[in-house]
Amino acid sequence: MVLSDARKALIEILADGQFYSGSVLAERLGVSRAAIHNHMAALAELGLEVHRVKGRGYRLSRPLSLLEYEGLSANRDLPVHLFWQLGSTNDFLLKRRHLCVNGESCLAEMQTQGRGRRGREWVSPLGCHLYLSYFWRFERGMLAVAGLSLAVGVLLAESLETLGVKDVRLKWPNDLYRSGRKLGGILIEMHGQMGEPCELVIGAGINISMPEGAAVRIDQPWIDLADDLPDLDRTALACRVLAHLDQGLGEFEQSGLKTFVERWRQRDQYADKPVQLLMGERKVVGVARGIDEGGNVLIALPDGQLKAFGGGEISLRADS
Repeated sequence: MVLSDARKALIEILADGQFYSGSVLAERLGVSRAAIHNHMAALAELGLEVHRVKGRGYRLSRPLSLLEYEGLSANRDLPVHLFWQLGSTNDFLLKRRHLCVNGESCLAEMQTQGRGRRGREWVSPLGCHLYLSYFWRFERGMLAVAGLSLAVGVLLAESLETLGVKDVRLKWPNDLYRSGRKLGGILIEMHGQMGEPCELVIGAGINISMPEGAAVRIDQPWIDLADDLPDLDRTALACRVLAHLDQGLGEFEQSGLKTFVERWRQRDQYADKPVQLLMGERKVVGVARGIDEGGNVLIALPDGQLKAFGGGEISLRADS
């Protein structure tokens, strides 16, 4: 569903979580009461939970912290693209990668084709979470980006911690966890040839306030920040994330993963715990021993051998 200007304006009014009568909304938007009723039905289709109480009017089940372009760009000289609705923030930057500069970013209030690792759907309801993509060109090419998703995980965790989010854990190779459940994920997409500079788009999704209607589409345990930080400002979070990426990507380009390894280990979801690695039909069990400077996960095997595993088609999980 395409968001009309009237529906955007309606969302902006309702974002504070207060009640508004149908007549007040109709007057402010310059439409009929019947049109307001139809718009409310459309908002429900977008995943927003709208409550209607006789004599009081309409309100959202919880306030929305909408992104503010002025706040995102106030202290930032780099290009920032902000959309109400987009297929995918990663796709937007990928399509214009030849025009992008390092640190260029794209955010959206909602995605209609958000995706995670292995093409899985990334549930992206309107105004509820953070959907952010970030561009960087590595002049030293593909070999220089080994372990980048781990470094980005550290940067996201550190940005959350500056806002008071405690106990953020990292699951190899690209997930953020809290209390044993998924809080966010990272998707890095790369273009380039061996021996030449490569262009990367770093996508990050962080759960902030999950609506019940969206939660039913998620097939794994999840967690958001709503209980601990009910008044979290999404613009403030986005600014922290961008600032950490600005600093951290320059650090990674200079030194690779080595300056991030210990910071990652401090937040390792599976540190010294039994795990299993799934590689197609093959399964390896052992005890997780962190990561190496190449971004590989280290597993202590039952025979006492410490072995490094890497690659895009490996799944790491707890071994019960």
